[in-house]
Amino acid sequence: MPVFERDVFLGNVDVFLPSGTSGSGVFPSNEIRISRRSPASSRCPPLAVLQVISAYSLRCKLQENTPDLHPGSLLLGNLHSTCWNQRMTAVVEAGGEELHLVAMQSKVKGVPSFWCWSAQKGLYTACLGMLNQRRLAIVFDLDQTLVSCYNEQTFKTLMKKIESSLENPELDDATQLALRDQLSNVSKDHIFLKDFVEKRAITVDDEVVRSQDEKSMLHKPGGLRQVIVRPVIRVPTRNAVLTCLDPTDAESSYFANIRPGWDDLKSCLITANGCRRYKVYVCTMAGRYYALEAWRLLDPEGRLISSEEISQRLICVRQGSKKSLQHVFRKSLCHPNMAIVIDDRLDVWDEKDKRHVHNLPAYNPSVAAEDKVVHGPNALQIVRSITRKVHKGFFSEFDGMLLKAVDELMYENDVLDLPYTPDVGDYLQLRNNKIVRRSDAPISPKHTSRAEVQNGSKN
Repeated sequence: MPVFERDVFLGNVDVFLPSGTSGSGVFPSNEIRISRRSPASSRCPPLAVLQVISAYSLRCKLQENTPDLHPGSLLLGNLHSTCWNQRMTAVVEAGGEELHLVAMQSKVKGVPSFWCWSAQKGLYTACLGMLNQRRLAIVFDLDQTLVSCYNEQTFKTLMKKIESSLENPELDDATQLALRDQLSNVSKDHIFLKDFVEKRAITVDDEVVRSQDEKSMLHKPGGLRQVIVRPVIRVPTRNAVLTCLDPTDAESSYFANIRPGWDDLKSCLITANGCRRYKVYVCTMAGRYYALEAWRLLDPEGRLISSEEISQRLICVRQGSKKSLQHVFRKSLCHPNMAIVIDDRLDVWDEKDKRHVHNLPAYNPSVAAEDKVVHGPNALQIVRSITRKVHKGFFSEFDGMLLKAVDELMYENDVLDLPYTPDVGDYLQLRNNKIVRRSDAPISPKHTSRAEVQNGSKN
Protein backbone atom coordinates (compact mmCIF):
# COMPACT_ATOMS: atom_id res chain seq x y z
CA MET A 1 0.00 0.00 0.00
CA PRO A 2 1.44 3.45 -0.93
CA VAL A 3 2.39 5.88 1.84
CA PHE A 4 2.28 9.66 1.34
CA GLU A 5 3.17 12.55 3.63
CA ARG A 6 0.71 15.12 2.36
CA ASP A 7 1.42 14.86 -1.40
CA VAL A 8 4.94 13.41 -1.18
CA PHE A 9 5.26 9.70 -1.93
CA LEU A 10 7.38 7.94 0.70
CA GLY A 11 7.22 4.30 -0.37
CA ASN A 12 5.10 1.17 -0.17
CA VAL A 13 4.31 -0.92 2.88
CA ASP A 14 2.72 -4.26 3.58
CA VAL A 15 -0.27 -4.09 5.96
CA PHE A 16 -0.67 -6.85 8.54
CA LEU A 17 -3.94 -7.03 10.42
CA PRO A 18 -4.35 -8.53 13.90
CA SER A 19 -5.81 -12.01 13.68
CA GLY A 20 -9.58 -12.14 13.68
CA THR A 21 -10.02 -8.53 12.49
CA SER A 22 -11.19 -7.01 9.22
CA GLY A 23 -9.02 -4.38 7.57
CA SER A 24 -11.58 -2.87 5.23
CA GLY A 25 -12.04 0.20 7.45
CA VAL A 26 -8.42 0.96 8.37
CA PHE A 27 -7.41 2.61 5.08
CA PRO A 28 -10.58 2.63 2.94
CA SER A 29 -8.95 4.62 0.13
CA ASN A 30 -6.20 1.97 -0.21
CA GLU A 31 -3.52 4.52 0.59
CA ILE A 32 -1.91 5.90 3.71
CA ARG A 33 -1.77 9.70 3.68
CA ILE A 34 0.03 11.30 6.62
CA SER A 35 -1.32 14.78 7.37
CA ARG A 36 1.14 15.82 10.09
CA ARG A 37 3.52 14.62 12.76
CA SER A 38 2.76 14.72 16.45
CA PRO A 39 4.83 16.92 18.79
CA ALA A 40 8.16 15.45 19.84
CA SER A 41 8.21 14.00 23.34
CA SER A 42 10.81 14.78 25.98
CA ARG A 43 10.09 11.84 28.29
CA CYS A 44 7.37 9.54 26.99
CA PRO A 45 7.61 7.11 24.06
CA PRO A 46 4.47 7.41 21.90
CA LEU A 47 3.32 3.86 22.57
CA ALA A 48 3.15 4.54 26.32
CA VAL A 49 0.97 7.60 25.75
CA LEU A 50 -1.32 5.71 23.37
CA GLN A 51 -1.69 2.81 25.79
CA VAL A 52 -2.89 5.25 28.47
CA ILE A 53 -5.43 7.07 26.27
CA SER A 54 -6.54 4.21 24.00
CA ALA A 55 -5.47 0.90 25.52
CA TYR A 56 -4.72 -2.03 23.17
CA SER A 57 -6.08 -0.14 20.12
CA LEU A 58 -3.66 -1.58 17.58
CA ARG A 59 -5.35 -1.42 14.18
CA CYS A 60 -2.59 -3.00 12.08
CA LYS A 61 1.14 -3.31 11.57
CA LEU A 62 3.04 -1.77 8.66
CA GLN A 63 6.39 -2.81 7.26
CA GLU A 64 8.20 -1.51 4.21
CA ASN A 65 7.73 -3.64 1.14
CA THR A 66 11.38 -4.72 0.81
CA PRO A 67 11.34 -5.47 -2.94
CA ASP A 68 10.39 -1.84 -3.51
CA LEU A 69 13.47 -0.12 -4.94
CA HIS A 70 11.73 3.16 -5.70
CA PRO A 71 14.08 6.08 -4.81
CA GLY A 72 11.34 7.62 -2.72
CA SER A 73 11.51 4.67 -0.31
CA LEU A 74 14.48 6.35 1.38
CA LEU A 75 11.98 8.90 2.61
CA LEU A 76 10.10 6.19 4.46
CA GLY A 77 13.30 5.27 6.28
CA ASN A 78 13.87 8.93 7.12
CA LEU A 79 10.34 9.18 8.52
CA HIS A 80 10.92 6.08 10.66
CA SER A 81 14.26 7.39 11.95
CA THR A 82 12.88 10.82 12.82
CA CYS A 83 9.82 9.44 14.59
CA TRP A 84 11.93 6.98 16.57
CA ASN A 85 14.64 9.45 17.61
CA GLN A 86 12.31 12.33 18.43
CA ARG A 87 9.56 10.19 19.98
CA MET A 88 6.84 11.39 17.66
CA THR A 89 4.20 9.73 15.52
CA ALA A 90 3.02 10.19 11.95
CA VAL A 91 -0.68 11.05 12.07
CA VAL A 92 -3.33 9.92 9.57
CA GLU A 93 -6.70 11.68 9.87
CA ALA A 94 -9.62 9.24 9.94
CA GLY A 95 -12.85 11.12 10.62
CA GLY A 96 -13.40 11.51 14.35
CA GLU A 97 -10.24 9.63 15.23
CA GLU A 98 -6.54 9.73 14.45
CA LEU A 99 -4.35 6.86 13.33
CA HIS A 100 -0.88 7.18 14.81
CA LEU A 101 1.97 5.42 13.01
CA VAL A 102 4.42 4.48 15.75
CA ALA A 103 7.99 3.71 14.70
CA MET A 104 9.08 0.32 16.08
CA GLN A 105 12.39 -1.50 16.15
CA SER A 106 12.33 -4.78 14.23
CA LYS A 107 14.36 -7.98 14.28
CA VAL A 108 14.70 -7.43 10.55
CA LYS A 109 17.37 -4.73 10.48
CA GLY A 110 17.03 -1.78 8.15
CA VAL A 111 13.34 -2.28 7.34
CA PRO A 112 11.09 0.61 8.48
CA SER A 113 8.36 -0.88 10.66
CA PHE A 114 5.35 0.76 12.31
CA TRP A 115 2.42 -0.05 14.54
CA CYS A 116 -0.79 1.76 13.58
CA TRP A 117 -2.78 2.83 16.65
CA SER A 118 -6.17 4.59 16.83
CA ALA A 119 -7.08 7.35 19.29
CA GLN A 120 -9.68 10.08 19.74
CA LYS A 121 -8.90 13.17 17.70
CA GLY A 122 -6.69 15.65 19.59
CA LEU A 123 -6.38 13.46 22.69
CA TYR A 124 -2.81 12.31 22.03
CA THR A 125 -1.35 15.82 21.91
CA ALA A 126 -3.29 16.96 25.00
CA CYS A 127 -2.28 13.98 27.14
CA LEU A 128 1.30 13.87 25.83
CA GLY A 129 1.92 17.29 27.37
CA MET A 130 0.39 16.21 30.67
CA LEU A 131 2.34 12.93 30.85
CA ASN A 132 5.62 14.62 29.90
CA GLN A 133 5.05 17.05 32.78
CA ARG A 134 3.87 14.23 35.08
CA ARG A 135 0.50 15.91 35.49
CA LEU A 136 -2.95 14.43 36.15
CA ALA A 137 -6.39 16.06 36.09
CA ILE A 138 -8.56 17.00 39.06
CA VAL A 139 -12.23 18.00 38.80
CA PHE A 140 -13.80 20.04 41.61
CA ASP A 141 -17.44 20.60 42.44
CA LEU A 142 -18.18 23.98 44.05
CA ASP A 143 -21.20 24.19 46.38
CA GLN A 144 -20.93 22.17 49.60
CA THR A 145 -17.61 20.83 48.31
CA LEU A 146 -15.32 23.87 48.33
CA VAL A 147 -17.70 26.70 49.24
CA SER A 148 -20.97 27.34 51.04
CA CYS A 149 -22.66 30.48 49.72
CA TYR A 150 -25.77 32.36 50.83
CA ASN A 151 -27.65 35.40 49.61
CA GLU A 152 -30.41 37.26 51.44
CA GLN A 153 -33.12 34.87 50.37
CA THR A 154 -31.26 31.63 51.14
CA PHE A 155 -30.24 32.99 54.57
CA LYS A 156 -33.89 33.69 55.41
CA THR A 157 -34.97 30.26 54.16
CA LEU A 158 -32.32 28.51 56.24
CA MET A 159 -33.13 30.46 59.41
CA LYS A 160 -36.85 29.78 58.99
CA LYS A 161 -36.11 26.08 58.61
CA ILE A 162 -34.02 26.00 61.81
CA GLU A 163 -36.66 27.98 63.75
CA SER A 164 -39.33 25.56 62.56
CA SER A 165 -37.25 22.60 63.77
CA LEU A 166 -36.85 24.24 67.19
CA GLU A 167 -40.63 24.32 67.59
CA ASN A 168 -40.71 20.53 67.75
CA PRO A 169 -41.62 19.69 71.40
CA GLU A 170 -40.04 16.23 71.15
CA LEU A 171 -36.49 17.50 70.64
CA ASP A 172 -33.96 16.27 73.19
CA ASP A 173 -31.72 18.81 74.93
CA ALA A 174 -28.62 18.03 72.87
CA THR A 175 -30.41 18.48 69.54
CA GLN A 176 -32.06 21.68 70.74
CA LEU A 177 -28.70 23.10 71.81
CA ALA A 178 -27.11 22.17 68.47
CA LEU A 179 -29.93 23.86 66.53
CA ARG A 180 -29.68 27.02 68.65
CA ASP A 181 -25.91 27.15 68.01
CA GLN A 182 -26.56 26.72 64.29
CA LEU A 183 -29.15 29.49 64.28
CA SER A 184 -26.73 31.78 66.11
CA ASN A 185 -23.98 31.12 63.58
CA VAL A 186 -26.28 31.70 60.62
CA SER A 187 -27.68 34.91 62.15
CA LYS A 188 -24.18 36.35 62.61
CA ASP A 189 -23.30 35.63 58.99
CA HIS A 190 -26.62 37.13 57.88
CA ILE A 191 -25.76 40.34 59.73
CA PHE A 192 -22.43 40.45 57.88
CA LEU A 193 -24.29 40.21 54.57
CA LYS A 194 -26.83 42.91 55.50
CA ASP A 195 -24.03 45.31 56.55
CA PHE A 196 -22.16 44.55 53.34
CA VAL A 197 -25.26 45.30 51.24
CA GLU A 198 -26.09 48.54 53.07
CA LYS A 199 -22.65 49.97 53.90
CA ARG A 200 -20.09 47.92 51.92
CA ALA A 201 -18.42 47.39 55.29
CA ILE A 202 -18.66 44.92 58.18
CA THR A 203 -17.45 44.86 61.76
CA VAL A 204 -15.16 41.99 62.76
CA ASP A 205 -13.90 41.83 66.36
CA ASP A 206 -14.77 45.52 66.88
CA GLU A 207 -12.83 46.52 63.76
CA VAL A 208 -14.52 47.97 60.67
CA VAL A 209 -13.47 46.20 57.46
CA ARG A 210 -14.37 48.00 54.23
CA SER A 211 -14.75 46.48 50.79
CA GLN A 212 -11.93 46.53 48.27
CA ASP A 213 -12.41 46.57 44.52
CA GLU A 214 -11.38 43.39 42.72
CA LYS A 215 -11.30 43.00 38.95
CA SER A 216 -12.61 39.93 37.17
CA MET A 217 -13.07 38.96 33.55
CA LEU A 218 -16.52 38.07 32.29
CA HIS A 219 -16.44 35.78 29.25
CA LYS A 220 -19.36 36.37 26.93
CA PRO A 221 -20.59 34.33 23.94
CA GLY A 222 -18.59 34.83 20.77
CA GLY A 223 -15.30 35.17 22.62
CA LEU A 224 -16.05 38.68 23.94
CA ARG A 225 -14.65 39.68 27.32
CA GLN A 226 -15.73 42.32 29.79
CA VAL A 227 -13.84 43.54 32.86
CA ILE A 228 -16.02 43.77 35.95
CA VAL A 229 -14.97 45.57 39.14
CA ARG A 230 -16.68 44.08 42.19
CA PRO A 231 -16.67 45.19 45.85
CA VAL A 232 -15.20 42.36 47.94
CA ILE A 233 -14.47 41.85 51.62
CA ARG A 234 -12.22 38.95 52.59
CA VAL A 235 -12.17 37.75 56.20
CA PRO A 236 -9.39 35.13 56.40
CA THR A 237 -9.95 34.49 60.10
CA ARG A 238 -13.49 33.34 59.28
CA ASN A 239 -12.69 31.63 55.94
CA ALA A 240 -15.29 34.03 54.56
CA VAL A 241 -15.68 36.34 51.57
CA LEU A 242 -18.44 38.78 50.69
CA THR A 243 -18.97 39.72 47.05
CA CYS A 244 -21.55 41.17 44.70
CA LEU A 245 -22.19 39.42 41.39
CA ASP A 246 -23.59 42.56 39.78
CA PRO A 247 -21.95 45.71 41.22
CA THR A 248 -25.01 47.75 40.17
CA ASP A 249 -27.39 45.50 42.11
CA ALA A 250 -26.76 45.20 45.84
CA GLU A 251 -29.34 42.40 46.05
CA SER A 252 -26.96 40.14 44.12
CA SER A 253 -24.57 40.08 47.10
CA TYR A 254 -23.35 36.79 48.55
CA PHE A 255 -21.72 35.61 51.75
CA ALA A 256 -19.32 32.77 50.93
CA ASN A 257 -17.60 30.41 53.35
CA ILE A 258 -14.47 28.83 51.89
CA ARG A 259 -13.84 25.33 53.16
CA PRO A 260 -10.96 25.11 55.69
CA GLY A 261 -7.80 23.61 54.17
CA TRP A 262 -8.33 25.08 50.70
CA ASP A 263 -5.11 27.12 50.68
CA ASP A 264 -3.04 24.10 51.73
CA LEU A 265 -4.70 21.97 49.05
CA LYS A 266 -3.96 24.65 46.42
CA SER A 267 -0.28 24.63 47.38
CA CYS A 268 -0.20 20.84 46.99
CA LEU A 269 -1.53 21.05 43.42
CA ILE A 270 1.43 23.25 42.41
CA THR A 271 5.10 22.39 43.04
CA ALA A 272 7.55 24.74 44.71
CA ASN A 273 8.95 25.82 41.32
CA GLY A 274 5.48 26.64 39.98
CA CYS A 275 4.81 23.46 38.01
CA ARG A 276 1.28 22.10 38.27
CA ARG A 277 0.86 18.53 39.49
CA TYR A 278 -2.76 18.62 38.38
CA LYS A 279 -4.68 20.21 35.54
CA VAL A 280 -7.69 21.70 37.32
CA TYR A 281 -11.31 21.62 36.12
CA VAL A 282 -14.59 22.70 37.74
CA CYS A 283 -17.89 20.91 37.16
CA THR A 284 -20.95 22.35 38.89
CA MET A 285 -24.73 22.48 38.64
CA ALA A 286 -24.70 26.17 39.60
CA GLY A 287 -25.37 28.97 37.10
CA ARG A 288 -22.35 30.05 35.09
CA TYR A 289 -22.28 33.70 36.23
CA TYR A 290 -22.29 32.63 39.88
CA ALA A 291 -19.84 29.74 39.32
CA LEU A 292 -17.25 31.99 37.65
CA GLU A 293 -17.28 34.36 40.64
CA ALA A 294 -17.25 31.53 43.19
CA TRP A 295 -14.17 30.03 41.51
CA ARG A 296 -12.49 33.46 41.28
CA LEU A 297 -12.86 33.82 45.05
CA LEU A 298 -11.07 30.46 45.42
CA ASP A 299 -8.35 31.16 42.83
CA PRO A 300 -8.04 34.97 42.59
CA GLU A 301 -4.54 34.90 41.07
CA GLY A 302 -5.50 32.38 38.38
CA ARG A 303 -2.74 30.02 39.46
CA LEU A 304 -4.87 26.91 38.98
CA ILE A 305 -6.91 28.02 35.96
CA SER A 306 -5.83 31.07 33.99
CA SER A 307 -8.34 33.60 32.65
CA GLU A 308 -7.58 32.34 29.13
CA GLU A 309 -8.48 28.76 30.10
CA ILE A 310 -11.46 29.28 32.39
CA SER A 311 -14.09 29.22 29.64
CA GLN A 312 -13.02 25.69 28.65
CA ARG A 313 -12.37 24.29 32.10
CA LEU A 314 -15.37 25.51 34.10
CA ILE A 315 -18.31 23.36 33.08
CA CYS A 316 -21.89 24.01 34.19
CA VAL A 317 -24.36 21.12 34.08
CA ARG A 318 -28.14 21.59 34.13
CA GLN A 319 -29.91 20.69 37.36
CA GLY A 320 -31.21 17.13 37.12
CA SER A 321 -28.61 16.09 34.55
CA LYS A 322 -25.74 13.72 35.22
CA LYS A 323 -22.18 14.93 35.41
CA SER A 324 -19.69 13.01 33.28
CA LEU A 325 -15.96 13.20 32.62
CA GLN A 326 -16.67 12.91 28.92
CA HIS A 327 -18.58 16.20 29.11
CA VAL A 328 -15.97 17.83 31.35
CA PHE A 329 -13.19 17.04 28.87
CA ARG A 330 -15.17 17.97 25.76
CA LYS A 331 -13.27 21.23 25.08
CA SER A 332 -10.06 20.85 27.08
CA LEU A 333 -9.11 17.26 26.36
CA CYS A 334 -7.94 14.71 28.90
CA HIS A 335 -8.51 10.99 29.33
CA PRO A 336 -10.74 9.88 32.27
CA ASN A 337 -8.07 7.37 33.36
CA MET A 338 -5.94 10.37 34.35
CA ALA A 339 -8.64 12.15 36.40
CA ILE A 340 -9.78 12.36 40.00
CA VAL A 341 -13.08 14.02 40.98
CA ILE A 342 -13.72 15.81 44.30
CA ASP A 343 -17.45 16.12 45.02
CA ASP A 344 -19.77 15.95 48.01
CA ARG A 345 -22.31 14.02 45.90
CA LEU A 346 -21.67 10.69 44.22
CA ASP A 347 -25.18 10.25 42.86
CA VAL A 348 -24.89 13.10 40.34
CA TRP A 349 -22.11 11.34 38.37
CA ASP A 350 -22.47 8.86 35.52
CA GLU A 351 -22.10 5.30 36.74
CA LYS A 352 -18.91 4.68 34.77
CA ASP A 353 -17.23 7.72 36.38
CA LYS A 354 -18.12 7.02 40.02
CA ARG A 355 -14.94 5.03 40.60
CA HIS A 356 -13.00 8.25 39.94
CA VAL A 357 -14.93 10.26 42.56
CA HIS A 358 -13.65 10.95 46.05
CA ASN A 359 -16.92 11.56 47.86
CA LEU A 360 -16.32 13.91 50.79
CA PRO A 361 -18.89 15.09 53.39
CA ALA A 362 -20.99 18.09 52.42
CA TYR A 363 -19.55 21.35 53.78
CA ASN A 364 -21.94 22.97 56.26
CA PRO A 365 -20.07 25.67 58.20
CA SER A 366 -23.12 26.70 60.25
CA VAL A 367 -23.10 23.21 61.80
CA ALA A 368 -19.36 22.47 61.92
CA ALA A 369 -17.26 25.61 61.51
CA GLU A 370 -13.95 23.74 61.76
CA ASP A 371 -15.11 21.05 59.30
CA LYS A 372 -13.42 18.32 61.33
CA VAL A 373 -13.91 14.62 60.62
CA VAL A 374 -13.78 11.77 63.12
CA HIS A 375 -10.01 11.28 63.13
CA GLY A 376 -9.02 14.94 63.41
CA PRO A 377 -7.98 16.42 60.04
CA ASN A 378 -10.44 18.44 58.00
CA ALA A 379 -11.90 17.09 54.77
CA LEU A 380 -9.56 18.97 52.42
CA GLN A 381 -6.50 17.80 54.35
CA ILE A 382 -7.64 14.28 53.52
CA VAL A 383 -8.10 15.30 49.87
CA ARG A 384 -4.58 16.70 49.88
CA SER A 385 -3.22 13.38 51.11
CA ILE A 386 -5.22 11.47 48.51
CA THR A 387 -4.05 13.63 45.62
CA ARG A 388 -0.43 13.04 46.59
CA LYS A 389 -0.86 9.27 46.90
CA VAL A 390 -2.82 9.01 43.63
CA HIS A 391 -0.19 11.04 41.76
CA LYS A 392 2.65 8.97 43.20
CA GLY A 393 0.91 5.66 42.51
CA PHE A 394 -0.09 6.50 38.94
CA PHE A 395 3.37 7.63 37.84
CA SER A 396 5.17 4.89 39.74
CA GLU A 397 3.20 2.41 37.64
CA PHE A 398 3.60 4.49 34.49
CA ASP A 399 7.39 4.84 34.89
CA GLY A 400 8.16 1.52 36.52
CA MET A 401 5.96 -0.80 34.45
CA LEU A 402 4.58 0.77 31.28
CA LEU A 403 7.68 2.69 30.15
CA LYS A 404 9.91 -0.28 30.89
CA ALA A 405 7.64 -2.63 28.90
CA VAL A 406 7.45 -0.22 25.95
CA ASP A 407 11.24 0.14 25.84
CA GLU A 408 11.60 -3.64 25.49
CA LEU A 409 8.81 -4.07 22.92
CA MET A 410 9.62 -4.79 19.27
CA TYR A 411 7.61 -4.78 16.06
CA GLU A 412 7.24 -8.57 16.18
CA ASN A 413 5.70 -8.53 19.68
CA ASP A 414 1.98 -8.93 20.29
CA VAL A 415 0.02 -5.92 21.55
CA LEU A 416 -1.07 -8.04 24.52
CA ASP A 417 2.53 -8.03 25.73
CA LEU A 418 1.83 -4.51 26.99
CA PRO A 419 0.83 -4.22 30.66
CA TYR A 420 -2.48 -2.75 31.78
CA THR A 421 -2.49 1.03 31.68
CA PRO A 422 -2.44 2.96 34.99
CA ASP A 423 -5.84 4.31 36.04
CA VAL A 424 -6.47 6.92 38.75
CA GLY A 425 -9.70 5.11 39.66
CA ASP A 426 -7.73 2.05 40.75
CA TYR A 427 -5.86 4.06 43.40
CA LEU A 428 -9.07 5.56 44.78
CA GLN A 429 -10.58 2.08 45.03
CA LEU A 430 -7.37 0.75 46.59
CA ARG A 431 -7.66 3.42 49.27
CA ASN A 432 -11.07 1.98 50.12
CA ASN A 433 -9.47 -1.49 50.51
CA LYS A 434 -10.91 -2.81 47.28
CA ILE A 435 -9.72 -2.93 43.69
CA VAL A 436 -12.48 -2.59 41.13
CA ARG A 437 -11.39 -2.29 37.51
CA ARG A 438 -13.84 -0.40 35.33
CA SER A 439 -16.07 -2.92 33.58
CA ASP A 440 -14.99 -1.95 30.07
CA ALA A 441 -11.25 -1.91 30.82
CA PRO A 442 -8.91 -4.24 28.94
CA ILE A 443 -7.40 -6.82 31.28
CA SER A 444 -3.64 -6.78 31.62
CA PRO A 445 -1.90 -9.87 30.25
CA LYS A 446 0.38 -9.54 33.26
CA HIS A 447 -2.51 -10.67 35.47
CA THR A 448 -4.32 -13.14 33.25
CA SER A 449 -3.89 -15.54 30.39
CA ARG A 450 -3.93 -14.40 26.77
CA ALA A 451 -7.11 -16.42 26.17
CA GLU A 452 -8.86 -14.45 28.88
CA VAL A 453 -7.80 -11.18 27.24
CA GLN A 454 -9.19 -12.28 23.91
CA ASN A 455 -12.38 -13.87 25.20
CA GLY A 456 -13.12 -11.78 28.28
CA SER A 457 -12.20 -12.37 31.87
CA LYS A 458 -13.57 -15.42 33.65
CA ASN A 459 -16.43 -15.01 36.08
